[in-house]
Amino acid sequence: MTREPAVSPGVSVVVPVRGRVVATERMLASVRAAAERCPEPVEVIFVDDSGPEDASRHREHCERHGARYIRGPRHVGAKRNLGARRASHDLLLFIDSDCRASADLLQRYTTAIRAAADTAGLAGPTVVEESSTAVFRIMRRSLLLHGDLERPAAGGELEWATTSNLLVRRTAFEAVGGFVEKSLTVVAGEDVDLGIRLTGQGFALRAQPDAEVVHDRLSSESVRSVWRRLYGYGRSEQWLTVVHPDRRVPRFNPVVALGAVSVAALAAAPATRGRSVALIPVAAALALGPRARARLAAGGGPRAVADAVACAALECAFDLGSAVAAVQLRRPGLLFTGFRPSSKGGPRA
Repeated sequence: MTREPAVSPGVSVVVPVRGRVVATERMLASVRAAAERCPEPVEVIFVDDSGPEDASRHREHCERHGARYIRGPRHVGAKRNLGARRASHDLLLFIDSDCRASADLLQRYTTAIRAAADTAGLAGPTVVEESSTAVFRIMRRSLLLHGDLERPAAGGELEWATTSNLLVRRTAFEAVGGFVEKSLTVVAGEDVDLGIRLTGQGFALRAQPDAEVVHDRLSSESVRSVWRRLYGYGRSEQWLTVVHPDRRVPRFNPVVALGAVSVAALAAAPATRGRSVALIPVAAALALGPRARARLAAGGGPRAVADAVACAALECAFDLGSAVAAVQLRRPGLLFTGFRPSSKGGPRA
């Protein structure tokens, strides 16, 4: 049995990873540079379940940048918990492997939290690296894709924050039992759950707008990467409605609505000589119209309209993931519900 290290003042940076060898070395280099400007001791704990080839390269990069390499489980929450158990310091910084720390990230975090004894955690904004692709331009309109990452830039108190950039006192983290280690997906949703449990037990979580990390653009610049992210977010949302049923709210799911209309129209096609099929594009327009209008900035021209429609269409990946999760969880009622991410706000649109 591995003995847990004694806890001392400082920052333990916990990074869960699988693959992403090139992006992860950039992350390690950025954290190493930030550690040089930090007034407190810093360690980096790298928890990996990559295949043999990637794992070998990760070990080399950890040795080069002074990080501690640990083999871990598949689930990202379990990875972070393992890293936290092996941590030597009283502050835990969770950062994703496809992010890069700003040069003064650790300095800003430690200065701020040492001056705020009533604060259990701080979260800074995660800014997605700019890309010239059309998909990136279109999805900049999406609150589902980037809204949660950038929310700490506005400052104030938070109920939860993404673990791409989250600093938590170890005492508070341990008091709520850390991250869940079993969920519908191996990643996504565990950060929301942690934040809700922390703040629900009276721990204060606040934004630190000047503590910034940059997210690799690769997850936002192709249809495939955007689709995978949003599909995963949709599945995790339904898991959250089960774990936190008080956050479950009625929600219109355009994919479910369009699917029902399409099935009915196709079934009626022989009797209507195909005329009922014309209802499908009409239903699609009605289902996606409100979301597309919400994504349209004031004063936009034809390209802005096209981008807003394309954004609404790609966001259907989220709705599809939500519907699939309802089926997987064997809860058909979830087809018509969503998760209210904040105690002060409504469901995601």
